[in-house]
Amino acid sequence: MSQITKSTCCYCGVGCGVLIEHDGTEVLNVSGDPDHPANLGRLCSKGSTLHLTGDSSARALYPELRLGKTLARSRTDWDTALDHASEQFAQVIAEHGPDSVAFYLSGQLLTEDYFAFNKLVRGLVGTNNVDSNSRLCMSSAVVGYKKALGADAPPCSYEDIEQSDCVLIIGSNMAFAHPVLFRRLEAAKAARPDMQLIVVDPRRTDTAELADIFLPIQPGTDVALCHGLLHILLWEGWIDRAFIDEHTEGFDALKTLVRDYTPELVAEICGIKASDLHNVARLIGSTPSFLSLWCMGLNQSSCGTDKVGALINLHLATGQIGKPGSGPFSLTGQPNAMGGRETGTMASILPGHRDPKNPEHRAEVARFWGVDSLPENPGLTAIDLFQAIKDGKIKALWIACTNPAQSLPNQTLIHEALAACPFVVVQEAFTTSETVPYADLLLPAASWSEKEGSVTNSERRISHVQAAVPAPGEARPDWAIAVDFAKRLEQRLRANQPSLFPFQRAEEIFLEHAALTAGRDLDLSGLNYTVLDSQGPQQWPFPQGAAQGTARLYQDRQFATDNGKAKFMASAYEPTVERRDARYELSLMTGRLRDQWHGMTRTGTCARLFSHTEEAVLSLNPRELSRRNLSDGQLVSVKSRRGSLILPVKADDSLQMAQAFLPMHWGGRYLKALGINTLTLGDYDPYSQQPELKHSAITVKPVELPWTLYALVEGDVQNRLTRLRELADGCDYVSLSLVGRDTPAVVMRAAHTSAPDKATLAAIDEVLGLDEGPVMAYDDPRQSVGKRVKLEDGRITALRLAGESAAREWLKALYLEGETDDSLRRWLLAPLSAPPGGNKVASKVVCNCVNVNEDAIKAAISAGADLDGLKQTLGCGTQCGSCVPELKRLINQGQASQLATAL
Repeated sequence: MSQITKSTCCYCGVGCGVLIEHDGTEVLNVSGDPDHPANLGRLCSKGSTLHLTGDSSARALYPELRLGKTLARSRTDWDTALDHASEQFAQVIAEHGPDSVAFYLSGQLLTEDYFAFNKLVRGLVGTNNVDSNSRLCMSSAVVGYKKALGADAPPCSYEDIEQSDCVLIIGSNMAFAHPVLFRRLEAAKAARPDMQLIVVDPRRTDTAELADIFLPIQPGTDVALCHGLLHILLWEGWIDRAFIDEHTEGFDALKTLVRDYTPELVAEICGIKASDLHNVARLIGSTPSFLSLWCMGLNQSSCGTDKVGALINLHLATGQIGKPGSGPFSLTGQPNAMGGRETGTMASILPGHRDPKNPEHRAEVARFWGVDSLPENPGLTAIDLFQAIKDGKIKALWIACTNPAQSLPNQTLIHEALAACPFVVVQEAFTTSETVPYADLLLPAASWSEKEGSVTNSERRISHVQAAVPAPGEARPDWAIAVDFAKRLEQRLRANQPSLFPFQRAEEIFLEHAALTAGRDLDLSGLNYTVLDSQGPQQWPFPQGAAQGTARLYQDRQFATDNGKAKFMASAYEPTVERRDARYELSLMTGRLRDQWHGMTRTGTCARLFSHTEEAVLSLNPRELSRRNLSDGQLVSVKSRRGSLILPVKADDSLQMAQAFLPMHWGGRYLKALGINTLTLGDYDPYSQQPELKHSAITVKPVELPWTLYALVEGDVQNRLTRLRELADGCDYVSLSLVGRDTPAVVMRAAHTSAPDKATLAAIDEVLGLDEGPVMAYDDPRQSVGKRVKLEDGRITALRLAGESAAREWLKALYLEGETDDSLRRWLLAPLSAPPGGNKVASKVVCNCVNVNEDAIKAAISAGADLDGLKQTLGCGTQCGSCVPELKRLINQGQASQLATAL
């Protein structure tokens, strides 16, 4: 009999409530929780397929250990694994001091996991070398909030999206990155058409399609834009002088600075019209309520803190903060990056939003934990941490629930560092992570639906996450692993003293965490699991005695600074670290795909999530393609100052000239040359230490790789993907992904200057299952051409086209259709780019939920269907709604085409 357990989604920071249907052993289905105030029952394409991810063949099931870098890991037991880890860490600490070890954690850990690790690192080991991949995500927002408002506390609630009269989205493709919130925004604008939406982005994204005003600024010019807007607000008198005088400080210095940011100068810097700048300033200055939403486009920058501060300046200058529909609202990139910030599990933060540089704050935490002191030495943040590993300063590294061998910039350096580190522990749920091969000790962790704890979303709302099913194999909750290790380590570091880690249940850790926040700006000392279960998810602060959480901060105009006043930030505009020049003439921007998450460790196990975007492709403006004599699908070399990779290119009219775009998800598991972050740079913001992942300078050149290979095989996809990636490593171009819905398959594309040896092709055929059974074959050794198609029960189950692959798309379409027409069999090995008989190859899937492709949508639009018509006739856009912006764009394109034809 099936049961229902409440949980939250494990992707973005919206914190969507999820109802897990399960039988106590296996997750059967998921749906949005209609009672959860964050999503009100909605889920995006990623959340709605949670039950289809987490392929068991990709899971880490047992501890694995190796005693030498050249040896393979072998299965061991938990006692041996953790005894060995504690011995290694204790020995390193004894020989080199506590700052010779480090811990690198994740915004996808639960709050209890975070807290256990932080107490282990700071209270027991005695180092501040603990950081999180949230450093790559939210640290500029953290520092911007602290500098301007006094605390890392997003002041808004999601309901402000519905209540605002003017919404500015800057540095976020919200439609892709936070689709559930974007659905709320769409609904609010449909209900109140007078609501004004401003979108600022170098690309005309799906988010921009909803905008009343779209500002396509040049990459990295956000500070100049905000200063230019403030210049006009001052000139026109559209500021709240009383609010400024009574509740802020530092305005005069900012006023002097922005005097030079005239509309004409800012328009030139940003590459926009001065009239558009005036129109946006007028909206901000005259609207009853003004809300700004931002994400990685501001944060991931060498001046991300300045960008956040310049945006907050607009709210302080107009008094648009601390009231419904108003305020600066950062959209968190991970499900529990906020929990990590609350627990202080980053090098630059202590529990309860305390400062490790503050002696009083260190003493407070030390007293609470019952230790003599906390470490004074500054901790290493992510970029400097891995440089220190490469330099030999870090001798032991613990990585939990994150994949630095894919996600950090300048991947060549990161892989060199991981290879050089004497002892690496990787605590991970999936063996397919690019970081796992570097593990001397692999510890299997429980994943989504398998552990209990709590998470905090973007609006400071804490949800109780409940376990629905047991973890597979011997996998354990992250907090339990940390506590078990800590108990063993403290026997070596503080023998015969009471344990700092008496925790038996997750809630015991939560209660200690909550107590440590008492009296702080984020006070959640009134919360426990019982309150969260009986009253639902709650927003902090929620102090002892509170009846409910706090929806909106600073309504009393008292800020979390020493004098209660907010502070204006006066920082001059600085351009991106790398700029276009004669050698690197393109600006490369990175961003998200609609249906994938981070490094695809989890979403990469679900084939249908590849159907919207199947492979990594470099996007360029159509005129840029034409200028370079490039065509769609052509392979090019993409080179930055740090590395290069080979990718196909495509035309994308959302981009401006001299710009390029790559999705950030594709790592070395799916691509050659360590993936997309081979290209990105590690320069970071001096205040937040957040790297400039969003922008780098590149050059693009065509490459000639005459020998091509295309392969497809269904079943055992994770193992086959791994083996095919290894076998294709000698090729200059390699790309792997998944296709299919009910029966997934691996797809491999490769290209090289010449054909590989026969042994390599034979090994590939063995992985594809083409070495036996009912296989059609064709070989022309003189042309290095070899083709294989396997037919079973009237359908294609595997194929390999080597040396010539013109038929790849229609053969893949035949596989997806699930049957092969007998009349087509004699054409399966022919060099045809389209199926015989004039049939069309199916276009890409736009709506993943009900499997509707672009051709079907365009046909319906040509027949007169609007959005409601598409929903009624095809069903697209009726489930998660993630495809709605694209449907609207296709409708607009269809109407424009019909109008042009009529004229």
